[in-house]
Amino acid sequence: MMLTYEKRGLSFKYKPRLKITECFHSLQGEGTHSGLPCTFIRLTGCALRCTYCDTEYAFYGGSWKSFDELLGYVREKGAHLVQITGGEPLHQRAVWALIDALIEQGYRPLIETSGAVSIAGLHPEAHVVLDVKTPESGELDRMLWSNLDLLKPSDEVKFVCCSEADLAWSLEKVRALALDRRFQVLISPVAASEDKHRYAEKVIESGLQVRFQVQLHKTLWGDVAGK
Repeated sequence: MMLTYEKRGLSFKYKPRLKITECFHSLQGEGTHSGLPCTFIRLTGCALRCTYCDTEYAFYGGSWKSFDELLGYVREKGAHLVQITGGEPLHQRAVWALIDALIEQGYRPLIETSGAVSIAGLHPEAHVVLDVKTPESGELDRMLWSNLDLLKPSDEVKFVCCSEADLAWSLEKVRALALDRRFQVLISPVAASEDKHRYAEKVIESGLQVRFQVQLHKTLWGDVAGK
């Protein structure tokens, strides 16, 4: 069954289903909602190949799930927070309609996106976590800087840093664009980094109002899918 989506300047046809890699219930491991119970919906597919990607298993495969199945799963788990992630979730156009449905049913969706896909037309109550591509991500050229103008002050901008050079670039970008005065800014060293304390010292020295974070779920459970 094809439906028509016509909201906030968007118009497209879609089927009320999505290709899903996994759904699971856990604690939010990153960002301003870290530590809170959260239901995760991981969509399949991504056109990027970031060097630090820890969810390569979401590039291919997956299975089709209807909106009814997904919303039923969210209701069953009971968490107010629902993270829509990937892969790159915004590659699947129908996700716009699922996000609207979650908000209409009283949930708070967190949209984790690569920064390489336009976020234009997302529901204004959706909470965006936008990953700014650093030089060592290997995908800097794919970054849509115009997305920054579409974010709300409550949204999050995340820099995943692969080295101290990456961190220096990220802090300079935050300073040059005044990102810490516009949004919630996250500085996240790659999980395998042995120099997290050095990254933290550099963040303190910068004087910028950014949040240094490590991935709580990996501290608790390690690099395990579904956690």
